[in-house]
Amino acid sequence: MTDDGATLRIDKWLWHARFAKTRSLAARLCTLGAVELGGRPVAKPNQAVRIGSQITVVHGRQRRRVEVLGLGTRRGPATEAQMLYRELAPPEPLTRIPDDWEPLLAEDESFRD
Repeated sequence: MTDDGATLRIDKWLWHARFAKTRSLAARLCTLGAVELGGRPVAKPNQAVRIGSQITVVHGRQRRRVEVLGLGTRRGPATEAQMLYRELAPPEPLTRIPDDWEPLLAEDESFRD
């Protein structure tokens, strides 16, 4: 288990928790402003996440708010990834697309239509 002071880069955590398919996509989510940590926008993918942190992330067509329950040591199966966080609220559907939005995943392409 991890100790109370343990941290992990937010891009790695997003990848471990399966919010992004690759670490580079997770880093891109951060630099594009699609991720908030503790209510503040994440500007760099090396920001530290610890157990108890609250993360808001635009994931596909939804905004999700989660609390970090574990840091993880690898990108495992989905069941393992789901144990790294708990939903703080039901996913919120996005009703408006920002003008500078660009799709990061193949399924996001249909969102423009």
